[in-house]
Amino acid sequence: MKPPNFHYFAPTALEDALVLLAQHGAEARILAGGQSLVPQMNMRRVRPATLIDINRIANLAYVQPTTTGIAIGALTRTTTLEHDALIGSRQPLIAEAARYIGYPAIRNRGTLGGSLAHADPNAELPPVMLALNAEIEVRQHGSSRTITAANFFQGPAKTSLTTGELISEVRIPDLPPGAGSAFIEVSRREGGYAIVGVAAVVVLNADRSIAEARVALCGVGPTPLRATQTEQGSIGQPANAHTWAAAATAVQHEIINPPDDLHGSADYRRHLAAVLVERALTSAAARI
Repeated sequence: MKPPNFHYFAPTALEDALVLLAQHGAEARILAGGQSLVPQMNMRRVRPATLIDINRIANLAYVQPTTTGIAIGALTRTTTLEHDALIGSRQPLIAEAARYIGYPAIRNRGTLGGSLAHADPNAELPPVMLALNAEIEVRQHGSSRTITAANFFQGPAKTSLTTGELISEVRIPDLPPGAGSAFIEVSRREGGYAIVGVAAVVVLNADRSIAEARVALCGVGPTPLRATQTEQGSIGQPANAHTWAAAATAVQHEIINPPDDLHGSADYRRHLAAVLVERALTSAAARI
């Protein structure tokens, strides 16, 4: 199938795109990488009257250091997240997760902002942003605001973006000293969406007790899940196999309503989440 007719605009400046969004309102959609939107349009699951292609807005694609971390433009491609030296040295969790996304052709087109705005509950980047305490800057004509990753995802394909807004930048604070991270997932095939995925960060004290643990999952509910109770239960514990096994048990109680479909039952997803949490925490601590 092919999409219904639509009006097409390709602005070269961010402000022009925001003006178009304000003019066309809820009938407009942003085209960035198009790896999710275009297939949905072809299947006529979405029928935007207006498509605003932002690929010519060059100043939306960048990776820059800040005084407290790094800033990534919304149009930054997934392949850049995978290979950029600054990301690799300061936020390797992003690079590690990016390698699981699709195939090279998909990573060459897909964007950070597009992935977050699409809000697929099985996608890899949303839980990574949760685990890294990212902030998402969104713009509309005449104003801007910042949304924490924790408050951004509202449901499948649903975010706290309002009509006329688009993501312009994602800011990720540096991890504290003594931190390690890891991302791991299981999918039906290489490049496929995760059945369950886990992003983990571990921060250790000098005596190798746990100062901080962060655990975020995809594939276990309608939004990515930050397992805060599991995290709290790990603080002060020694960084050893017993603690990671306890975290694996605890996380199952935070998964309230996992999907139950042909890709895996709810019980299977809870079990898989426990296994992957234990492995991800073990790997994160080993990298410190």
